[in-house]
Amino acid sequence: MLLQISSGQGPLECQLAVKKLAAALIAEYPDTKIVSSNAKFEGDDYCRSILLDTEHDLGFLEGSVQWICKSPIRPGHKRKNWFVDVSVIPEKDETGDFDPRDCRMETFHCGGKGGQNVNKVETGVRIIHEPTGISVECTSERSQHMNKQKALGKLRAVLTAMDREAAGRQSNQAWREHTQIVRGNPVRTYEGPGFRLRKS
Repeated sequence: MLLQISSGQGPLECQLAVKKLAAALIAEYPDTKIVSSNAKFEGDDYCRSILLDTEHDLGFLEGSVQWICKSPIRPGHKRKNWFVDVSVIPEKDETGDFDPRDCRMETFHCGGKGGQNVNKVETGVRIIHEPTGISVECTSERSQHMNKQKALGKLRAVLTAMDREAAGRQSNQAWREHTQIVRGNPVRTYEGPGFRLRKS
């Protein structure tokens, strides 16, 4: 599953929440990996969006996530509620517009559950899109062929999401409307500088 966390048109506090939420989800679901991120500088604490890849079904997170915290950036600022958007990016099965020759495939042993075939044969597939450096992998299927098809679907979805975001940054009205985050009824709420999950 591909999950995109976005700050929309939010301020730096929302971009900080994007990084904190990604780190919290990676800690909660250890197989989760960052596929791509939109930060101004490498290693920056602020990020407009992050795309995650996970084998877990995290569709229940789709919607807005709230962070309740005094601004760590602007002391004395009255606002203490910050929101980010979480969206599931559909994986695409149709042929994408990237050149397969730009991709490098690696295979590996999956390990874990799934029987002797999964453990002995390199059924896991990782595909690297060399022009962008984007890497996606799939281990959920029993055959290398099926994992390759799913990985290609993920890669198409990632590149589509990146293209959409790049086009949107050209200040068109449709993108501004798309990135208005709904602040009511958050699916999750985190609190404080430590980004602690509030138990429902």
